[in-house]
Amino acid sequence: MSDLLAPLTIATRHRGPASSGNGGWTAGALAAYLAPGPARVVLRSPPPLEVPLDVVRDDDGGVTASRGGVLVGRAGPAPEPPGAVEPVDAATAREAGTRYPGLTSHPFPSCFSCGTDRAAGDGLRIFPGRVAEDAGGRVRVAATWTPGADVDLPTTWAALDCVGGWAGDLEERLMVLGSMSADVRDLPRAGEEHVVVGGARGTDGRKTFTASSLHAADGRLLATAAHVWFAVDPKDFA
Repeated sequence: MSDLLAPLTIATRHRGPASSGNGGWTAGALAAYLAPGPARVVLRSPPPLEVPLDVVRDDDGGVTASRGGVLVGRAGPAPEPPGAVEPVDAATAREAGTRYPGLTSHPFPSCFSCGTDRAAGDGLRIFPGRVAEDAGGRVRVAATWTPGADVDLPTTWAALDCVGGWAGDLEERLMVLGSMSADVRDLPRAGEEHVVVGGARGTDGRKTFTASSLHAADGRLLATAAHVWFAVDPKDFA
């Protein structure tokens, strides 16, 4: 038997593309209905802004969000936590941010997570740049992030989101988040500098696979994530 839960409304502040929700924030907001524990979220349609989504707990223990009969996404327990990306120190991540490709060309400049048009204290302004490849020869990117006082689980998922896209092939083709798994062991602390690292994990047709990790100022691993991105037609997000 399904249970109707409190509705979810995605504020315009939490947008990714100009007219839809940031994938990581939306996924984290759905995962919050299941917390604690690792969760996997599949996004089925662009998350609408400023309208209440119907959230229902299904018979399998997961939750679905929909609007007007259109499925937006589903969250369920993840079978296991995603693996971590090989870390870098804060100085390396800070320097990498000065080489963020989005400073030159950005597909979604108003994105809550990585948008260059967002003011400090509004968007997260996580600007990842390339660092040395990992031990397996795979691309890595890194950035620093200092959370604000309003940091919560959805914001932490958002911080783990776009750093994966920039580790993938976002510079070469437009992509949006299709699914994301994350394990948030501890929330980041407001006002402290953290390190976010993203890693490439391969491609398959329209799909790009990436991963990310979040580290505290003392180097502790706070959270890990894995993503599946889908290449999309730019005209659909003009």
